[in-house]
Amino acid sequence: MVPEEEIHTFVDAMKWLNYFPPLGVTDLKAFGSAIDWRRSFITTSVNPFYDAFIRWQFNRLHSGGKIKSGFRPNVYSPKDRQVCADHDRASGEGVVPQEYTIIKLEVLRPFPVNSPLNNPALNGKSVYLGPATLRPETMYGQTNCFVLPEGIYGAFEFKNNEVFIVSERAAIGMAHQDMAIEWGKVRCLVTISGSELLGLPLKAPNSVYEKVYTLPLLTISMSKGTGVVTSVPSDAPDDFVALQELKDKPLWREKFGLTAEMVEPFAVVPIIDIPGYGNMSAVTMCERLDIKSSKDAIKLKAAKDEVYSKGYYGGVMIVGECAGMKVCDAKPIIRKILMDRGDAVSYFEPESTVTSRSGDECVVALTDQWYLSYGEAEWQKVVLDHIHNTTAFNGYNASVMDSFEKAIDWLKEWACSREFGLGTQLPWDRKWVIDSLSDSTVYMAYYTIAHLLHGSPENLSGVSEQSTNPLGIKPEDLTDEVFDYIFLKQALPDGSSSSIPLDTLDRLRKEFEYWYPMDLRVSAKDLIPNHLTMCLYNHTEIWKDRPELWPRGIYCNGHIMVDAEKMSKSKGNFLMLLETVEDFSADATRFALADAGDSLEDANFDRSVANQAVTYLFCEEEWLRSVLVDCKEGKLREGEELLFMDKVFDNEMDYLIEATHVEFSRMCFRDGIHRCWFDMMITRDLYRDWSVRCGIPMHRKVVTRFAEAIIVMMQPICPHWSENLWEIYGRQGTVCDASWPAFEPYRRTLRKEYIFFRDFLKTIRLSSIKLKVASPKHVTIYLATLYEPKKIEVLKYLQSLWTEDGTFPADLLKQMKSFLESEPSLQADTKSLMQFGAFMKDEAIERGIDALATELPFNQKAILEENSNYLMKALDLAGITIYNIEDAGVTGEKKKMDLAVPGKPSFNFYTAK
Repeated sequence: MVPEEEIHTFVDAMKWLNYFPPLGVTDLKAFGSAIDWRRSFITTSVNPFYDAFIRWQFNRLHSGGKIKSGFRPNVYSPKDRQVCADHDRASGEGVVPQEYTIIKLEVLRPFPVNSPLNNPALNGKSVYLGPATLRPETMYGQTNCFVLPEGIYGAFEFKNNEVFIVSERAAIGMAHQDMAIEWGKVRCLVTISGSELLGLPLKAPNSVYEKVYTLPLLTISMSKGTGVVTSVPSDAPDDFVALQELKDKPLWREKFGLTAEMVEPFAVVPIIDIPGYGNMSAVTMCERLDIKSSKDAIKLKAAKDEVYSKGYYGGVMIVGECAGMKVCDAKPIIRKILMDRGDAVSYFEPESTVTSRSGDECVVALTDQWYLSYGEAEWQKVVLDHIHNTTAFNGYNASVMDSFEKAIDWLKEWACSREFGLGTQLPWDRKWVIDSLSDSTVYMAYYTIAHLLHGSPENLSGVSEQSTNPLGIKPEDLTDEVFDYIFLKQALPDGSSSSIPLDTLDRLRKEFEYWYPMDLRVSAKDLIPNHLTMCLYNHTEIWKDRPELWPRGIYCNGHIMVDAEKMSKSKGNFLMLLETVEDFSADATRFALADAGDSLEDANFDRSVANQAVTYLFCEEEWLRSVLVDCKEGKLREGEELLFMDKVFDNEMDYLIEATHVEFSRMCFRDGIHRCWFDMMITRDLYRDWSVRCGIPMHRKVVTRFAEAIIVMMQPICPHWSENLWEIYGRQGTVCDASWPAFEPYRRTLRKEYIFFRDFLKTIRLSSIKLKVASPKHVTIYLATLYEPKKIEVLKYLQSLWTEDGTFPADLLKQMKSFLESEPSLQADTKSLMQFGAFMKDEAIERGIDALATELPFNQKAILEENSNYLMKALDLAGITIYNIEDAGVTGEKKKMDLAVPGKPSFNFYTAK
């Protein structure tokens, strides 16, 4: 924690740059991170080497026509007086400007006698109510305008001698969009409440009514739009219900001082025909959903969503200049007509609330700005083609790829500069500073040479007095031509020379060429809409002639919870990295993190898992040490002969080593740790239990293979634990340099034998505990090797419906019943065969399609007989009898025998007399 007496010093931006990096290094070292700290650096102009690199990057983008200038709408902080990019926001990351149309509803004079609008400041000015709408094409259907009675509005003066009555929040936004007399300045002439606006007569552009009135709507939000809503009851369910309530309830409208003539004459005006909804879709939906009141918020939202989605693409205009056109085509035309005629203006605001780090609510401002032309059709196509090329790019899971596609679709012109703050100045327009997202999109290339410019984490800026540049390079030596030579493999221009020796330049180039392309970038899901998508765009432009250097993979994770709850100091579950390491140890912390989850869903760090991991790791280390002692003392079996349990343990290791490799390669560490730790332990425990109970020493080759395999596979998760055991086992070098454990393709039939025996042992053991049969305890085991012919038909049918993703159609049971009833030979047994089919369906989902095999590929009886001694010891049996129920002369309890199916024996415990 930062000492309280030191907090005030953080007003200096340089304090942040110098204070936190060393703490980050300390924490990450304690965590066991494998990092080449020589490549550490800080960004911004404080680091003149990186500053030169960013100037080169932006010069390349500029020369390629990807950076342009002009007035553009951007999310803007009035307090900071500059564009508020994603990383400058306390909330609202990823929120972009949304464009509305403000309809100019002229307030007709003379104003009512007691209206605050009778203010001399409004004399000679055109006064408008200014509703903001996303549907300008529907203005033909206006019947009235709504305001919030308890809302506070202002009459704000803008250019052209016009006054707009809107919320103060909206006026601030309008003032930053070139509407104000003085840019960014709000001039309120009159403050007025919503109730004082009720009953005002208005002239509504495109409406069939010469005059409409201002009416009350209690659901208006003053934090969205302008606080004024124009009413189109034909196509807006909220508007229709609110207007109808005022018509049906005279006392309700009288409460607001409204007369019948302000409400009753205004019938719904058909303007859009939607197939299946008619020409008054809002009325249709309100009738279908039985919506009677404005308080039916859930139904109204459903009605609105359905009407808007169906109407935009399927609706056809039936009035106005665009009659006969689809709504989606007519909208921009009608909007332009309204604006050209002076009946509307464009208005932007953030699509949801954005708060800057300075604490103010952001608006959208039209600013003269340098911007990156993301979304440009040709550039966008290059990026999309790259991420869809599975041989060139790996997004690791479908959710990430879907997020990238959405981000590439909506990311458009990006304001890449601001007027002050830390950062690199635009090389060609130095009054601008490059924003903190735009200057961090290709720094992965800088990593490749950073150690030769900085050399240590103590020299983050490259100009530390305590450290020298490893190659003696000065920041001013790093010209664009030098970076072109290093990163683009271009020759130095004819006649030019560099103060950096050619062999030094070649060394820098060699470093870059060795490490690039970037094989994997690991980041968080909230950076997909900006940093990561920009990274893809920038790489495809700067290295446009060398697509083999474009990013090869990006993996993203979600945020992290603690004990299944969002981290919160008030809940006592807010954990810092270093304190967690101190509480649980680095390896136990890493173990719990690996087990926390890998998808875009938020991972869950479970403190109980971290606690258990301490015990897991300690106990396993003790056992592995004991194995080493047994090896040295000759207590383990040796030789080429392997027993059944040796073979299946060795084969299961082949399976799990390969499975772990697959999961780790997919960045699925939770699944990976379940394979290489939990499943390996389950297999080892069975093998160890067999050895102890039967008095048969474990095989040295098999058990030492287990030890080495788990030490190496757990290294990425628990490096300290693995390194310590690697040394204890006398292996050379560090475990980090060890090869992945060797494995052969596992023998599938042998694994089926193992699973058969393992699952049978578990089932019969649980049954033995539950039944509590008195000693001397015997068991008879019944084996089935063949299914009845009718059941074979069911199995074949189930096989035919097994899908590629390892499941069945959702209506499987319905389909199976129809199949059985349609087969003459099966009809009579439909009920019992349905039960069998449902059981085998569940078996297949749990065990895979092998559960549906009509014949077993192994000998159940031979396996159980070979391991009968272990079964007797494990189950404390006095005797064991094994029968194939197909053999002649088999006797026993018929109900038990009938339960046996291939691969799942039945059994009967009894006390011998």
